[in-house]
Amino acid sequence: METPLAPDTPLVDAVVPSPNFGPRKAQVDMLVLHYTGMASAEAAIDLLRTPASEVSCHYVVREDGSIVQMVAEAARAWHAGVSAWEGVTDTNSRSIGIEIVNGGHDFGLPAFPDTQMARVIALSADIVARHAIRADRVLAHSDVAPARKRDPGERFPWDLLHGAGVGHLVPEAQVAGGRFFMLGDRGEPVAALKAMLGYYGYAIALDDAYDAATAEVVTAFQRHFRPSKVDGVADASTILTLRELIATRPGDAPAVA
Repeated sequence: METPLAPDTPLVDAVVPSPNFGPRKAQVDMLVLHYTGMASAEAAIDLLRTPASEVSCHYVVREDGSIVQMVAEAARAWHAGVSAWEGVTDTNSRSIGIEIVNGGHDFGLPAFPDTQMARVIALSADIVARHAIRADRVLAHSDVAPARKRDPGERFPWDLLHGAGVGHLVPEAQVAGGRFFMLGDRGEPVAALKAMLGYYGYAIALDDAYDAATAEVVTAFQRHFRPSKVDGVADASTILTLRELIATRPGDAPAVA
């Protein structure tokens, strides 16, 4: 007989177990946020608990702010898919995944209700505190899978999370004129840009070609950190914002003697 799923936090309002999980292969050090991208919460929850879908998550946050737990935090949920961050490809093993009910790009990028965001923030803060997750490892699905995913999208209010002490963020540099890099460009400045993106954590080839994969990573970066203009072009605002993120990135905590 299977052990019933017990909530990992008192913030949980309902438990709806999903069979789609497995054993973790690493310690949790990431939090990955998604939108459901479906017409309703019920449709998303049904999909996340259907064996044939081979997808799941740890938590779903409905529009009204109610929190549903579907997989125990100790287990490896199947929420990130093919993905990578800081050179590690098994994102699912090292992360907790939160699905936020929102239609996403296919449904016109609706706003995230205040009530829902308050609960997303509370849940995220709780998870980050319990697992000692570093601020720059609170990420979008699009950060870890830029070629495949767009969620939670450029309308997601990362600033509200950051204001509550969750996640790494800096004020985006003003969009203005100046030099920029785009698809087809090559050279040392492009190589330097890609090195900075790779240093921050994005999976990117360290060469001097601004190819389609580079544009996908830049687009993902803009969705999270420079959402006022999401076009995959590395303009001065994008580069300056990236530089400031690197300059203010939290360091690894020192070992305790």
